[in-house]
Amino acid sequence: MRKEKNRHLKMEQRNALKGLAFVLPWILGFLIFTLIPLLNSVRYSFSAVTITPGKILLKGAGLEFYDYAWNVSTTFKLGLASTAMMIGCSTPVVLVFSLLAAIFLNRKFPGRTFFRAVFFMPVIIMSGPVISSLLTNYTVDFTSDGSQIVLFLSSLPGFLSKPCLFILDNLVLILWFSGVQILIFLAGLQKIPPSLYEAAEIDGAGAWEKFWKITLPYIKPIALICAVYTVVNIANYSGHAVNREIQENMFNTAMMYSLSAAMSWIYFLVVLLMLAVVYVLFRQSGRKEKVE
Repeated sequence: MRKEKNRHLKMEQRNALKGLAFVLPWILGFLIFTLIPLLNSVRYSFSAVTITPGKILLKGAGLEFYDYAWNVSTTFKLGLASTAMMIGCSTPVVLVFSLLAAIFLNRKFPGRTFFRAVFFMPVIIMSGPVISSLLTNYTVDFTSDGSQIVLFLSSLPGFLSKPCLFILDNLVLILWFSGVQILIFLAGLQKIPPSLYEAAEIDGAGAWEKFWKITLPYIKPIALICAVYTVVNIANYSGHAVNREIQENMFNTAMMYSLSAAMSWIYFLVVLLMLAVVYVLFRQSGRKEKVE
């Protein structure tokens, strides 16, 4: 028993070391390249910045720039609300689409490798000009006047119609963020033992029962990872109104760096709150499954 316990501990230690080795390049990159700019952004958000030849002067300003971003700026809160709505509406769509695509790509059929590459292609060619051209020239406008879909959705209560119309209006952009999630789900699906499905089929389970009783419970931890990645990935998209607002204020001569730093940290707190909501939702769903 003691030998088995020691062997188990050694295996856990090896796995921990492998995990640490995997994330070590990112940790070192953060400490070397990101930590100091991050700390400086905090200082800039609480200080009035003056750039002189050879040095940067900081004068304490307290919450002045946070107050200006939240209460004085007429565009920041609108951009923040629009971006938060984009993240909130897009994340469930990306997760559902990615999971369905991964289930399809996990099946054996001719040309499977080609289709996997096609679904991952948006990640490779992710750029502003590509997305702009795609959105303006090569997409179907589901929200055009007179569309039956729009008329139907507009007749629904506001709390349902607004998110649905928002998703339709940004459908191509939303699905553009699904490449990495498809691969992560696909890796998770391949880890499920085929014997579980075979045993379920012997017991008379259909495709629907196998999905809800086997696939979904196994894939739920990976779904949490995909949800976190999706929120962060969409939040970092430079085309959002709030990100454009931050970029435009970086070189505002009256509030050099300070206002954009304050806006960035407010935006960070909003995204952090959304990540907390995602975590709580997945945790609550896990508790319900245990109770059942």
